[in-house]
Amino acid sequence: MATQGQFITCKAAVAWEANKPLVIEDVQVAPPQAGEVRVKILFTALCHTDAYTWSGKDPEGLFPCILGHEAAGIVESVGEGVTEVQPGDHVIPCYQAECRECKLCKSGKTNLCGKVRAATGVGIMMNDRKTRFSIKGKPIYHFMGTSTFSQYTVVHDVSVAKIDPTAPLEKVCLLGCGVPTGLGAVWNTAKVEAGSIVAIFGLGTIGLAVAEGAKAAGASRIIGIDIDRKKFDRAKDFGVTEFVNPKEHDKPIQQLLMDLTDGGVDYSFECIGNVSVMRAALECCHKGWGTSVIVGVAASGQEISTRPFQLVTGRVWKGTAFGGFKSRSQVPLLVDKYLKKEIKIDEYITHKRTLAEMNEAFDLLHEGSCLRKFIQSLDQQNNYMGINLKVACSEPGHNDNLEENYCKGRCVLLLHTITAKMSSSLAALNANYVDNLE
Repeated sequence: MATQGQFITCKAAVAWEANKPLVIEDVQVAPPQAGEVRVKILFTALCHTDAYTWSGKDPEGLFPCILGHEAAGIVESVGEGVTEVQPGDHVIPCYQAECRECKLCKSGKTNLCGKVRAATGVGIMMNDRKTRFSIKGKPIYHFMGTSTFSQYTVVHDVSVAKIDPTAPLEKVCLLGCGVPTGLGAVWNTAKVEAGSIVAIFGLGTIGLAVAEGAKAAGASRIIGIDIDRKKFDRAKDFGVTEFVNPKEHDKPIQQLLMDLTDGGVDYSFECIGNVSVMRAALECCHKGWGTSVIVGVAASGQEISTRPFQLVTGRVWKGTAFGGFKSRSQVPLLVDKYLKKEIKIDEYITHKRTLAEMNEAFDLLHEGSCLRKFIQSLDQQNNYMGINLKVACSEPGHNDNLEENYCKGRCVLLLHTITAKMSSSLAALNANYVDNLE
């Protein structure tokens, strides 16, 4: 490609300061160095973790930066020594690296990886301890090693998962964070058995993914706990069998759940990030074997507490990151599961916005009705990543309007001198979905 080895200027949503509106800027993206991959981000989703760092409460938050960590795209170029991906590969950037060489990776006991954490935690790249983003010469920090609120990003090669090219990127971008975290909390961390009673605190995206995972594992009762009753109808579609609103009861929620389940649940999952709720989630577990998994991330400086007797009597407290999934090895398997209709993704997508509407998208995220929203790099109907398009299709009338004439996979998008046969969902992109986005 003509851009390989060159700086690329593209649009990105930049967080110049904590808690100040994101600004759409022209950003210069440097070519990848050794062990790095430059990715054209086609779709990215919003996550509460992005909002948390943007709020200024994250002790690792650095500004100015480009947020975003749940996305999908296509490899544009690779640096020296990169062998597992090449230009044209469809990929999901992963904030949880997998080098397969460090002590953590080799242990077989965790999905955590230590190879690039010292760099990604301070917003830079490992090779030269610098960023690959700049605006008029001013460095812009990376975020979580991914920075997907940009039309192009540079990631470490140990932080990118190559996936099936037939998978719709506007859907599988959600496999970069929230959905795997919930599913994996059930399957990998708790290892829920058939017939179990499960309690889920918080029915956002991760909580619903926990419910989906628990249903797949054969749980007999899945109790959803949330203060928004409107979430129950949607939660039932993901497997929740009962709903409890703590505000509608006088008893502490842990006591109420113990009464409802003859002594406590087998497994509980805290999907909010509230330390008081974490305690309740543990204490609603059955003595002797109940396990509680902390999935939500609490604010910096927060501490958890309970009476030691809760643990002495057999309850177990666990935590999970990215659901225990190894990113490069197992994210492609999750994509395959989606293609086989073994897991949900479409049902989590409730909103679609443009890059220019990024700030509004965050407002929606906080309203509670929004699960996941994605933004794609298509800024007007026949403009894709800034390149004019022509549409060729064998079906009559399908050459004029992508939005009105969804041709179900027969279209081919012609990118000036590059002809790219794309999946049906990419061929049907329209003006309602635009530039990048948890």
